[in-house]
Amino acid sequence: MNTTTLTATDALARTAGILLHPTSLPGPGAGGDLGPAAYRFVDWLAAAGQRIWQILPLNPPGYGGSPYASVSAFASDTRLISLDLLHDDGLLTAEELTSAPPAEDAAATRWKDALLRRACARLLAGENAALREHFTRYCAEEAAWLEDYALFRALRAAHDDAPWTTWEAPLRRRDPGALAQARGDLADEVATHQALQFLFDRQWQALRQACHERGVRILGDLPIFVAHDSADVWAHQHLFALDTEGNPTVVAGVPPDYFSPTGQRWGNPLYRWDVLAGEGYAWWIDRFRATLRRVDFVRIDHFRGFESYWEIPASEPTAERGRWVQGPGMAFFEAVWQALGDLPLVAEDLGTITPEVDRLRRAAGLPGMRVLQFAFGSDARNPHLPHNYAQDIIVYTGTHDNDTTAGWYATLDDSTRRYLHAYLGRGVDDIVRELIRLAYSSVACLAIVPMQDVLGLGSEARMNLPGRAEQNWTWRLPADGLREEDAAWLASLARTYGR
Repeated sequence: MNTTTLTATDALARTAGILLHPTSLPGPGAGGDLGPAAYRFVDWLAAAGQRIWQILPLNPPGYGGSPYASVSAFASDTRLISLDLLHDDGLLTAEELTSAPPAEDAAATRWKDALLRRACARLLAGENAALREHFTRYCAEEAAWLEDYALFRALRAAHDDAPWTTWEAPLRRRDPGALAQARGDLADEVATHQALQFLFDRQWQALRQACHERGVRILGDLPIFVAHDSADVWAHQHLFALDTEGNPTVVAGVPPDYFSPTGQRWGNPLYRWDVLAGEGYAWWIDRFRATLRRVDFVRIDHFRGFESYWEIPASEPTAERGRWVQGPGMAFFEAVWQALGDLPLVAEDLGTITPEVDRLRRAAGLPGMRVLQFAFGSDARNPHLPHNYAQDIIVYTGTHDNDTTAGWYATLDDSTRRYLHAYLGRGVDDIVRELIRLAYSSVACLAIVPMQDVLGLGSEARMNLPGRAEQNWTWRLPADGLREEDAAWLASLARTYGR
């Protein structure tokens, strides 16, 4: 058995953390950033006895603002760049920061984008010589993905954001002459996207260092699939199941179940695992390496897809007419270990999990996940009930895809509510805090609580409702949301249960 079995679980043993994506931090504009509010949050985590900050994917968001449908598996969400920190670097003036962002989100985004581009122009012009030198080194070190990504973004803009499969054939097929011509014609836009990635990386690494100085580690998130209209698929078409025009022949999803009679057709192109294996899984190894430059632990979303995945013909409008196909299994993880050593990985193993998937998780030595909101709808054998946990489990009150705990509790039927109260075995004055206590008291190696649950918020604070096209990924932490009394309570709870 690989020593990762102990490394990931032991590193997280008897710890507690908070789930909050950086876009949910308070501050000016349409979303949070990596500036002063982020550092205040990290200070609050330390005061609350929290040792893990869990985030969602840091990649640029895709359709509907989802970080799970990104245009790149390697690039970062540059909307998170702090304007205040750009001022500290001499890339923005005090006068440029005095105007307040527009109240409307789309206008605020345009306002910030204009200032980010102004800062990039000054960086590229060498107005901060030391920073310009760091930028040049960054571009060389990250060239393997950064050059394709920056060119992809520049080409998308030049084509009015049309999918890459609609571009001219030489560009679609990556003819070397056409790519060289595009790099020359779009040089300024390419350089701007490289500069944006550098500025994000600079600010993120400083924030991560501040976390480490306060005893906080970051648990990141890595989606198993990538979006079809992405730099990754365009740049590595041979790794995906595509036709001669670049369109998927089969796509990802999950089969019909009790909750969805037609299943879920996600639409992501599926990997050609035989080709990836023939290349030693090099693309995936590079992806893990890039992700672990930003975070300390990695949650692998839809882990079951490495054991078997639901393959849907691209012509099908739903997920009903699919089939299970064997995934790469342990051969994948052994190749990754051989290249990178033991990795601090976590498996998202929610949903319908077969014994084969569970055996793969255990063989790979990855902690799995349990969610208290899933625990009380059946009987005492429910794997999400704490008495059924092993130490290689991470327990959540809820995830980014769940309602808040207060919102969930408000909708429970009488039978489930009675079972929940009987399980707790005591009077319930504050159900949210009772479930947080239940998570902390379990044997799970790590207990994670969404920040909305810390504040006891209702359904209005939900982060994501799967299947809903709009109004997701937009929740913001109130400006007064980092309350000292909540930090003191969590710290006391962590001490009581040895976390």
